Amino acid sequence: MAKRSHKTELGCIACRELGEVGAGKPSWLVENPELLCAIDSHSLLLANRSTILLLSWSPSSADPPLRIRPELSPIDSESISALQWLVFRDHRVIVAATSSGYLLLYSLRGHLIHRQMIYPAPILKLRVRGTKKDLIQDTSSEEFCLIMPGVIARFDSSDIQNMLQKWFEEAHSRLWDQNPMSQDSEDFGNTDVKIPYQLWNIGKYGTCADAAITGIMPPPLMEQQSSHRYYCAVAVGEDAVISAYRLSENKSRSLVGAILSKVVPATFSTISSFSKLIWRSEQSSPKKSPKKSDQKPQPFAKASPLTCIKDHPRKGEKLTLSPSGTLAAITDSLGRILLLDTQALVVVRLWKGYRDASCLFMEMLVNKDFASSSSSYAEPLKSDYCLCLAIHAPRKGIIEIWQMRTGPRLRTISCARGSKMLQPSYRFGASMSSPYVPLEVFLLNGDSGQISVLNRTLDS
Repeated sequence: MAKRSHKTELGCIACRELGEVGAGKPSWLVENPELLCAIDSHSLLLANRSTILLLSWSPSSADPPLRIRPELSPIDSESISALQWLVFRDHRVIVAATSSGYLLLYSLRGHLIHRQMIYPAPILKLRVRGTKKDLIQDTSSEEFCLIMPGVIARFDSSDIQNMLQKWFEEAHSRLWDQNPMSQDSEDFGNTDVKIPYQLWNIGKYGTCADAAITGIMPPPLMEQQSSHRYYCAVAVGEDAVISAYRLSENKSRSLVGAILSKVVPATFSTISSFSKLIWRSEQSSPKKSPKKSDQKPQPFAKASPLTCIKDHPRKGEKLTLSPSGTLAAITDSLGRILLLDTQALVVVRLWKGYRDASCLFMEMLVNKDFASSSSSYAEPLKSDYCLCLAIHAPRKGIIEIWQMRTGPRLRTISCARGSKMLQPSYRFGASMSSPYVPLEVFLLNGDSGQISVLNRTLDS
């Protein structure tokens, strides 16, 4: 009897250009902590400190690998610190972040679309996430977040999409007016327009190693009539294994603070105008330099701590969110994996003995009625899938798939030593009427260059 395979081979990325990011020695993909990866439906991004490499494993694609070398500051030893895809209905762009706090957006041709300073700190991770309206939540949200040590920034997807739409229209007109071969990549960049974003300080319990906005939450008890939206953020780090915050769009501290923010400036303005009238000090008052004020970072909005779990010497390392944001898998320095209910802020499950592990949520087809159906044209619905957690234990050389929240282990898959789990980012503006696309997990074998996807059916 033939041995069942729990993976489906998709293609291979082996090429000469991989040597620029360290390929050529065993386990090069996982032993270099500065090597970054991001996957899309048929493309892969690899980046070291200074170079981004775009590869495709599709058999129909004849495009050679694309190199992108951002302009980095040698004085500050600036390097690429995070990498991600942004996928909209009409556009697909490459996003890179630097150790100096800059956000860079590139087209698939390597043209710089946008460059913006977010906060003067290393950007650790880029998170793309969306939640749709359902029976539990009456609001939808699509966001792009940047995680820094003790700081989190949030972009609304609509603001980014509007900027991209305008840039692609202008780039298309420039290509018709001028010779594109005579233009440099940086000439396409848009550094004058600033995409609006929100910034919060979540370092009350120490600097965080990873964080995420889990979703929209109710306002505080005394601010039920507030028109501002509130978010819940969960952070992990060295001082606090888990900490949670309520993030407010309003920069004022409370309802009283909001009133004072309106009354005090008006009172101060009246007193100042009266004093100027008496002493005529307006001629001698120094004027502020607009250049210095522009260099100041954006002020923080209100972040209220909700809870904190400290368990020295345990340290939180990585955080993975479920699609709905109601569950988070957290790995720590003691080889344990904590499953956190982000709404109740309670750990509901614990795994031990998984040092250096990584986790990704995926969806498995477990509906027996659909699996036994002989219809070849019917598409499975969302209700036919169940949420699972894929745990990659590199020291054991296996991937385990566990059913959430308290379900059993469904499958154990052996994998090569130099392999890495990857997952495509959320697609903004996905149509609800189209066939449901389940959450998949890809596996990249760095030594062979093979890319495969974990099968979603249990009988495969």
